[in-house]
Amino acid sequence: MWRETLILTKRSLLVTLRNPFSFIPNLIISVFFLLVYTSGLSGISSLPQFGGVDYLNFILPVSIVSGAVGGAGGAGQALVKDIESGYFARLLLTPVSRTAIVLGPMLAGMLQLFVQTLLIFGMGFLLGLSIPAGIGGFFLTIVLALGFGLAFAGYSVGVALKTRNAQAAQAGTLLFFPLIFLSTTFVPKELIEAEWLKIAATLNPTTYIMEGMRAVLLRETIDWSVYTQGVIVAAVLSIAMVVFAALNARGALKK
Repeated sequence: MWRETLILTKRSLLVTLRNPFSFIPNLIISVFFLLVYTSGLSGISSLPQFGGVDYLNFILPVSIVSGAVGGAGGAGQALVKDIESGYFARLLLTPVSRTAIVLGPMLAGMLQLFVQTLLIFGMGFLLGLSIPAGIGGFFLTIVLALGFGLAFAGYSVGVALKTRNAQAAQAGTLLFFPLIFLSTTFVPKELIEAEWLKIAATLNPTTYIMEGMRAVLLRETIDWSVYTQGVIVAAVLSIAMVVFAALNARGALKK
């Protein structure tokens, strides 16, 4: 099964590379967030609630998470194209593992996010990004980004298999964008005045992903308890979305 998964992952990556416009706009939006928010809001990091951290480090996770929503979400749209072109039906006539058929585009979406995260980091370094915790903070952020990317790719593939429609799959992906802003996106939770927004941020899983990244990006000493919470949320989401995709794959295979 793993060899088949590797082959299908490679194919999905090649399909993505042949159509760079499927991921370049999303990358531009993520970099745009980084540039605009850093330039326009960096002054608020002088507030005592920020504890003297660099606002560029604070806002970087927002760009990475928004990249996950747009980039890894492309996995589902690529799968819909395979369904509409008939490739998916022909693939089902082969002895290829059904699990590999689901995992292939998910892993491709996760790897796409990996490259995208490296590019966002590269832009951050050009803007003067410095990670107090060193190379360890960099790699721990990548690990969390990959976990969230796998979860979101699973969601995207699940929606694609459920709807078998490119527009519906894209709309399902866009539903996640509000979650980015119902969180500690721009300021720490202590500075959020609206109680309903504090409750939304507490319930929002992306809060724990972004706070987990900040736990390794903001200070020299890593806050392992906050980072672990982020890892647990990413792991639970990944497992849940893989199951979601697998259940919808069964339905798609019966049609």
